Amino acid sequence: MLDKKMDIATLKAKKGIEKITAITAYDALMAHIFDGEVDVILVGDSLKMSFGGESETLGASMQEMIYHTKAVCKGAKHSFIIADMPFGSYATPNMALKNALRFYKNTAADALKLEVGIEKLPIIKALCEEGIAIMAHIGLKPQFMRFDGGFKVKGKDEAQAKELIDTALAMQEAGVFGMLIEGVKSEVSARITQALEIPTIGIGAGVECDGQILVWSDAFGFFDEFKPKFVRRYCDGKAMLKDAIRAYAKDVKSQAFPQAKESY
Repeated sequence: MLDKKMDIATLKAKKGIEKITAITAYDALMAHIFDGEVDVILVGDSLKMSFGGESETLGASMQEMIYHTKAVCKGAKHSFIIADMPFGSYATPNMALKNALRFYKNTAADALKLEVGIEKLPIIKALCEEGIAIMAHIGLKPQFMRFDGGFKVKGKDEAQAKELIDTALAMQEAGVFGMLIEGVKSEVSARITQALEIPTIGIGAGVECDGQILVWSDAFGFFDEFKPKFVRRYCDGKAMLKDAIRAYAKDVKSQAFPQAKESY
């Protein structure tokens, strides 16, 4: 349990010493539950899938991401909060800077995350030079799923591995404080992690990353339509909640609830 607010310096100092723990959240209630139990809370555009029932993340808007980030910031006072820049919000350096500043001015997010390739280097430089803390997201990039023809694992050959390592090093040079590596072969993620001075957080990228993140509804069994290979379920939340709502409905119908002690 964190006893004070997590910051970038502390996160960086964990590299090679202690694994970083991270989970997603999209509202104040869940953020409050997770707060201090993990180092990092990500307000991911994954909310379009796990929160909004969509099949992809591309529909997330700036307005939605700011709304959910504000809610998470109200619920979490100790964990480090990172917010996703949504698809289409950082196509050019000027657009990225305008929208990143909007995030910073309207929320208490500690940092922003962008899905990047080497072509985004000028954008990353512009944001970092303006004093905006950035985490780069490489490997499998959900915002590129239509371009890639689905969610494709990366680093399957040496050419892909070299491209990922070169991108990671360039992003580090540009000023990012950390790297999220998604859907990358474990041995390649290990090489990236070893090559960088900044911490890496993996999802479906093996144990050698400096930390791990999962989507909370996957990790705690509230979403069960399918289970990605990289997910471990730590409880069957959907079944527990189903049992609870059925018990409540039964008590209401039988007039077992409310009793005198629950009435005015």
